[in-house]
Amino acid sequence: MIVGKRLARRTLLRGAGAAVALPFFDAMAPALASSRIPGKKPVRMGWVYVPNGIDMRFWNPDYDGVWRGELPGTLQPFDSLRNDITLLSNLTQNNGRALLDGPGDHGRCCAAYLTGVHPRKSAVDIRAGISCDQIVANEVGADTRFPSLEIGIEDARQAGNCDSGYSCAYTNNLAWRGETQPLPPTLNPRELFERLFGKDAHLSPEARAQRNRFRKSILDFVSEDTRKLRGGLGPTDQRKLDEYLSSIREIESQIEKTETENDQIDPGLNKPYGIPSDFAEHFKLMTDMLTVAMQADLSRVFTFLVTREGSSRPYREIGIPDGHHPLTHHQNRPERMEKVVKINRYHAEQLAKWVRKLKSIQEGDSTLLDNSMIIYGAGLSDGNRHTHNDLPTLMMGSGGGTIKTGRRVTYRKETPISNLYLSMMDRMGVRVEHFGDSTSRLNGLDLT
Repeated sequence: MIVGKRLARRTLLRGAGAAVALPFFDAMAPALASSRIPGKKPVRMGWVYVPNGIDMRFWNPDYDGVWRGELPGTLQPFDSLRNDITLLSNLTQNNGRALLDGPGDHGRCCAAYLTGVHPRKSAVDIRAGISCDQIVANEVGADTRFPSLEIGIEDARQAGNCDSGYSCAYTNNLAWRGETQPLPPTLNPRELFERLFGKDAHLSPEARAQRNRFRKSILDFVSEDTRKLRGGLGPTDQRKLDEYLSSIREIESQIEKTETENDQIDPGLNKPYGIPSDFAEHFKLMTDMLTVAMQADLSRVFTFLVTREGSSRPYREIGIPDGHHPLTHHQNRPERMEKVVKINRYHAEQLAKWVRKLKSIQEGDSTLLDNSMIIYGAGLSDGNRHTHNDLPTLMMGSGGGTIKTGRRVTYRKETPISNLYLSMMDRMGVRVEHFGDSTSRLNGLDLT
């Protein structure tokens, strides 16, 4: 497992039935020769999807090429990351449109977003297509503990508040393993933590509370292995180990705090155990755990549904008691449009905080962000008119140093967003000739 200061990439800290994966250390460099792309560090791909479209007046600049001056209003939280982001304009999801009978604009735009297939409306079953994240997961998943991760956020009192069974399936899922098999996102931080680091996610709140009274930190169980490992690492790797384990302890502490607060809530609210009521807190918990999963190479593929499509969640924490979805049907009323812009900016602020964290994590001579391709976007552009062209599409990271960042690239109108997904799959070492409604690979991404 440890030879001198060389460390196997899949080394785990073990003890008393617990196992903790490790981030990339300098001592693991020799193990990279076994990567799917020889000589390259693992590349991660993921999507962070927001519902109900984005006000494009504050998204697109009036020029192409390298960023200059201030970023557009909604993107201003990314100013310190401007050299790490790429805005891709005029990409379209044609199969999100009402070409045939379907589950409504919100159901179509979400279900078609990663599948490139027009979802079918049926009283008997649901039907879309395999999503591009699952095509990659089927190929690279054997290299990691989890082929893919599906996570999300939604106010539990509104979750499942869909028009019908099939509509709920389409609006609540980005990832599809097959035509009739969506992969629902994990919403509860405790369940995600236990999936990544332990078991017992099936326990009732009462049984879990009893167990937690006796439970130590997962890191306490692997303390002896940790001590032995630290002694064989160089100073830089020791620092990385300490930072990584501290992040796990912080997540445990946050979850414990949330559960303690939830114990004091009237059960009549029917609030699931361990889900924060505050959006920013929930977002941070989920992305903190996603960071650990990426850092430890537990998974290289993820989808993050930032509240279900068509969500009417209010954002009282920023002074907006109105539901998000009704606000997007603003009929050009300025006071409603202003609230939509404020929600768009609030989402971007949470995301930018997470992306800065990814940039701070070193992986050899690059960063975790450098070795990622993360798409932030929506299946609609104008939520008022339900338009499916010029989708808001922001790429974060450079895909292992293969993507030219720090700029806006505008494509020919009606360019399928599936073209982008073909190019992303290539960078994951997964080559397919056609996907969804693709017409070619997306040009203009490469460094050269």
